[in-house]
Amino acid sequence: MATAPNGDERQIVRIFDTTLRDGEQSPGNSMNIEEKLRVARQLEKLRVDVIEAGFPIASDGDFEAVRLIARQIRGPQIAGFCRALDADIDRAWEALQYAGENARIHTFIATSDIHMKYKLKMEPARVLDAAVKAVRRAASYTPNVEFACEDAVRTRLPFLAEVVEAVIDAGATTVNIPDTVGYTIPFEYFSIIRHLKENVRNIDRAVISVHCHNDLGLAVANSIAAVQAGARQVECAINGIGERAGNCSLEEFVMALRTRHDILPFATNVVTEQLTTASRLLTAITGIGVQPNKAIVGANAFAHEAGIHQHGMLMDKSTYEIMTPESVGLSSSALVLGKHSGRHAFKKRLESLGHHLDEERLNRAFERFKALADLKKEVFDEDLDALVLDESRQEAKYRLEQITVTCGSPAVATATVQLAIDGRPARSAELGDGPVDAAIKAINRLVKGKAKLLQYNVGSITGGSDAQGEVTVRVAEGGNAVVGKGASTDIVEASAKAYVNALNRLSFRQKRFGETV
Repeated sequence: MATAPNGDERQIVRIFDTTLRDGEQSPGNSMNIEEKLRVARQLEKLRVDVIEAGFPIASDGDFEAVRLIARQIRGPQIAGFCRALDADIDRAWEALQYAGENARIHTFIATSDIHMKYKLKMEPARVLDAAVKAVRRAASYTPNVEFACEDAVRTRLPFLAEVVEAVIDAGATTVNIPDTVGYTIPFEYFSIIRHLKENVRNIDRAVISVHCHNDLGLAVANSIAAVQAGARQVECAINGIGERAGNCSLEEFVMALRTRHDILPFATNVVTEQLTTASRLLTAITGIGVQPNKAIVGANAFAHEAGIHQHGMLMDKSTYEIMTPESVGLSSSALVLGKHSGRHAFKKRLESLGHHLDEERLNRAFERFKALADLKKEVFDEDLDALVLDESRQEAKYRLEQITVTCGSPAVATATVQLAIDGRPARSAELGDGPVDAAIKAINRLVKGKAKLLQYNVGSITGGSDAQGEVTVRVAEGGNAVVGKGASTDIVEASAKAYVNALNRLSFRQKRFGETV
């Protein structure tokens, strides 16, 4: 348990992680059940206080993921999200009950005039009544009930205070005051939280939580302001993923408290040395990376190129680093493994990076690691992340088995591709405007799909001419857009892997939501 800088336990801020709910429901971030469990296990290592595991009534997949996490994760509380409806609440508890005392029902209804008028088409009195009834029903299952006033920052303060007071009387032990649309700014948010602290008679019986979106780039700043005003739970996500511009970034908020404890006398229970591992794991699973200049976990967060900066760093690191790389889980040693490394060392390193493979997958991954080590002089953590990502796709609908290309000037590029489709091999050859175009045309012919490539980006995972190329694609079909990612020392193979990964994500969305893709 963390201790606040002044020793006051009331200054501990709970971290409520919504990576698997708000983060996962945003475009391109969909995860299957196994992937959600992997992230939950890393969140357990990170020691967040609450894991919001999903929206159980949204789909059978979400329900099964919440139930599995409730059964297997110990330590953090497990929350399920639900509307203020009896069926939602009952379904949430059906999944959450396996967490026992650690189960939390998180129910909500919108309280702003604009939401009540245009979305709910309900009068304030009916909204208040629905909120109270929802909390009472949730409290009949568990004493750990959180209630959220959706679009709280655009809600009239008298009505917001009335709703908060009523739901606390009904049994809510946490009240969430979200900035649902990322509209507020720090001093305004401070005033809203302070108003509730001063004007809700029973506010001392509940923890005030805040859930900030980043539409104006102020999610972390707003969360800090809310804590200064009296909030003691912050809802955030790894890498700041979430609807639209994302949520409050967990790593940024936590490190802001740790780094500026001189003026922010608060602490969290988060093991900050696990932050980089969590960020990389999420990137590997979703295929969506963070920009190089991303605070805390970006590739350039601890990089120094300017001469004056390098000179200062050589004299004393504190001249240009306000935190150490080790404090967020970065190792000073860049080289991880090589071709002479053994299976035991390989497994241990994967586990330290947040990857837990069964024996069959570990054996396959180790064989591929050995093959990669023969091609590269140095194998880095990022290489291992990419390798495990490929291994996690082995049971997907489509799997790339072989690819051969011929190209040159003035020859027309040709690609021959072999896929396993539901385990059955299929082969096709196509001409194209370059080897990548030919490969994608061959894949499309095999899958008989109509996917459209919207974006194509290529980069290197690490430095050196023997680095693995990393390709990220954005693919759309039937109104759905997903991101795919692939890596290989051969850039054409990396492109094919990325495209196949995107097709698998489209297939997953069809299976999960019943959508045409």
